[in-house]
Amino acid sequence: MGKAIAYLVATIAGVIVVGWVAIQLLHVLVGALAYLIVGAIVVGGGVYLYGRAKRSLAPGTRNQRRIEAAAKTYRMRNR
Repeated sequence: MGKAIAYLVATIAGVIVVGWVAIQLLHVLVGALAYLIVGAIVVGGGVYLYGRAKRSLAPGTRNQRRIEAAAKTYRMRNR
């Protein structure tokens, strides 16, 4: 009878320890996944904004012509 109780207590303790380790591991993995998702969103947003800015200043666009005209006016004014 004493051995049965000892095995039962050891089994319950083992299940508790394994469950605790699994929860801690899951917590670490979910945390790392969250950091990866946030990092991917930030990098993707930066790439998107860089592409938009580059396209808006491409040769022949209205903004590029305005910049070139302003630069030409500035050079003419400061001769």
